[in-house]
Amino acid sequence: MGTLRVETERTVAADPSEVFGLVSDYAEGRPRYLPPNYEGYEVEEGGRGAGTTVRYVLHAARRERPYRMQVTQPDAGLTVVEKDAGSSLTTTWTVVPAPDGKRSTVRVASQWQGAGGVGGFFERIFAPGGLKRIHDDTLARLARVLEVGE
Repeated sequence: MGTLRVETERTVAADPSEVFGLVSDYAEGRPRYLPPNYEGYEVEEGGRGAGTTVRYVLHAARRERPYRMQVTQPDAGLTVVEKDAGSSLTTTWTVVPAPDGKRSTVRVASQWQGAGGVGGFFERIFAPGGLKRIHDDTLARLARVLEVGE
């Protein structure tokens, strides 16, 4: 058993405030770019930034798991943190402005305590790659919304 971590990023052609506005808008922004892996996505509380609670079932590699994510903003910057109420999963979204102010890099990092035993062995082998593919797809869809307005 140990901490598993998945991180990915993508640079998009949009200013940081626009990107963060979409990333932190759980009510109307997120549904526009979440891939089909997120089933039953629903905002329970809030809807924008800190104080928001969302629920969904994540489908990955023939497995599904329900999550109830509670959102915080640890600083006044361009970061939101989602913590699952029922597990150790934490996902951090960070928007990093480019020096020109016309582009932004969006980083998504998830971490959780892996299981032990045989199940944990397979989790360490397969789960990080599967979640990275889902995060990459999410960021590609986010970029499309920002750049094309889908």
